[in-house]
Amino acid sequence: MPKKSKTLCVDDLRHAEYYGMQDTFDELYQKSQNGEVFENLMDLLQYAFFQNALIGSLLTAIACGIVGTYIVSRRLVFISGGITHASFGGLGLGFYLGTNPILMAMLFSILSAFGVEWASKTQNVREDSAIAGVWSLGMALGVIFIFLTPGYAPNLSAYLFGNILTISTADILWILGLVVLLILIFSLFLREIVYVAFDRDFAVTQGLPVKWIEYTMMCFIAMTIVLSIRLVGIMLLMSLLTLPQITVNLFTSDFKKIMWGSIAIGFLGCVSGLVLSYFLNVPSGAFIILFLVVLFLALKAIKPLLRR
Repeated sequence: MPKKSKTLCVDDLRHAEYYGMQDTFDELYQKSQNGEVFENLMDLLQYAFFQNALIGSLLTAIACGIVGTYIVSRRLVFISGGITHASFGGLGLGFYLGTNPILMAMLFSILSAFGVEWASKTQNVREDSAIAGVWSLGMALGVIFIFLTPGYAPNLSAYLFGNILTISTADILWILGLVVLLILIFSLFLREIVYVAFDRDFAVTQGLPVKWIEYTMMCFIAMTIVLSIRLVGIMLLMSLLTLPQITVNLFTSDFKKIMWGSIAIGFLGCVSGLVLSYFLNVPSGAFIILFLVVLFLALKAIKPLLRR
């Protein structure tokens, strides 16, 4: 039986909140009115928004693969969750002031990361308490600012739950800059970063600039989180920074191998989530995480069989 073609209509793209793409949207709508269909997924590659989604997936996978490996090795998963949710305060402030929400979210995230590090290391505040504080404060401020914003906050759901199809060329350039910087820093200081990640006390005895490395990595964590929000959203982003890493960690404990494997699995998850969300007509961000969870559970289940 021949495969049924998927008719293109506006409802098929209801999860995409396009900005600066009205011409493309009008073209797709007109094609649907003329009865044109997508014979296969490759037909979408002619459109810039789908090309941006693939490029953004690759760059985000690289950034999250590098930073996420440090997060998992250093056991900073809870901190990354706190920073992620604290960024919501910056998004709300950006909407309220009418400025770029991503830039404000980045400012909030970096200040939150430094605040947690400063409070836990110098002010005798338990780290989990400091994280809970910035987590709650960021969410509360975000709700207040969005409530005070006149009218409706555009693209809010894309920030909360993610939408890979809303990645713009500007977003790609920002992520590309971060990826280049991460590759440069990790190429030059990989040994020092690994020492701090696995054994902070040993790194101190070796005379390494531990505080500088910790604050620098916290800054990179905050930047990676904010620039990846478009992909899976605030609510699910913590998973993209941990699931690929713990999946690779099932088979190796080598920092470099985990990093490279995480990049590959992260990109596979993004592309698979994007493709499956197209056919099933569900939000891409949530499906990316669902794919990564299923992949982890499947590999964990078959791992004992591979040892026989």
